[in-house]
Amino acid sequence: MAGPAGKPQPKMWGRGLALALAALVAGCQTVVPRGPAAPSDHRPPSTRPTQPARIEPGIPQDVARNRVALLVPLTGPNAGIGQSLANATQLALLDSNSDRIRITNYDTHQGAALAAQHALADGNGLILGPLLAEDARAVAPVAKRAGVPVISFSNDVSVAGNGVYVLGYSPAQSIARVVDYAKSRGVSSYGGLFSAGLYGERASTSFLRAVEGAGGQVLSLQTYEHAPGAATAAVTRMAKTAPYDAVLVADSAGMGAAVVPLLRKASPTTHILGTEQWNSESSFAAKPALSGAWFASVSDGLYRQFVGKYRARFSGAPYRLSSLGYDAVLLSVRIAQDWRPGTPFPTERLSDRGGFVGIDGAFRFGKDGIAERALEVQEVHGAGVVVVSPAPTGF
Repeated sequence: MAGPAGKPQPKMWGRGLALALAALVAGCQTVVPRGPAAPSDHRPPSTRPTQPARIEPGIPQDVARNRVALLVPLTGPNAGIGQSLANATQLALLDSNSDRIRITNYDTHQGAALAAQHALADGNGLILGPLLAEDARAVAPVAKRAGVPVISFSNDVSVAGNGVYVLGYSPAQSIARVVDYAKSRGVSSYGGLFSAGLYGERASTSFLRAVEGAGGQVLSLQTYEHAPGAATAAVTRMAKTAPYDAVLVADSAGMGAAVVPLLRKASPTTHILGTEQWNSESSFAAKPALSGAWFASVSDGLYRQFVGKYRARFSGAPYRLSSLGYDAVLLSVRIAQDWRPGTPFPTERLSDRGGFVGIDGAFRFGKDGIAERALEVQEVHGAGVVVVSPAPTGF
């Protein structure tokens, strides 16, 4: 997981953000934290409850508001990012300032399916989260039986469909966008470096399709394990077919900075391309080796203002992915304008072709349930980044 964002310079929210999002926010109330209780030290795992819990006395049974569940890890190793997402939803609720929905938090650390069962037993008609792909797979059949849609924060597109929508940032879209930009700058021959594993496999497939669509040629694809010397060996193999107009490093910016000097020896004028992962790292822009590199990501314009407000309220920096929590609430509130309390969530509204707008810019869900995003291309420049190709403002 990437750590809390440190790259954007924080500043307080201003009139620009309020105007940009005003049309989206129409109704919410305060968060009521709740989650499945951690198992007692005196109760073995085999005795954990497996049936949905009844609505507890402390959970209000709203008749004028729609209930929305937030499923994130609030304990365990991913608690930091889960709490950051929960905090972001609180900010969205406060900024919405209306009374159409109530959001309740459920901890997925003790089991995502169990958390979903609790959420459904409490009467929630929409689920935001979970964060991890395996949790989304566990939640999907539980939610489907209840007819409740799931808007997951995962970026694994394989979990989309059958009532699950993927809001996370898709590497395929990022790669396609940066390759398209590279084409506009005269790039036609490519190399690709990919870490071993599911992300690397999907990124390499997306890269081949993107380059083919751009009319370019891939001269070499190299995969490496995360082991000492593995990336160096991959670059050495790649050098045999150098030079390249551009090389995609489908890994962290830190890995990119480590291999670029080796790539430059084999292909001195090559352009370095990155993926959406780079925007989740706080210090990559300070790495001289990456100067001039291009990568595509969601815009940071409104996010910088969000960081300032988050710091002021929670005395710390958010994780970059926390904007997904904020935007999921904005989406929920917008649709809640047409969602009568006590009725099923109008799932068809998630497929509005005009899309939605949030901190991360414009997005919409395709028929496959995957969020299509308007991305910008950034260039690493000095100690920061500059936008070299702005994101579209809508669809």
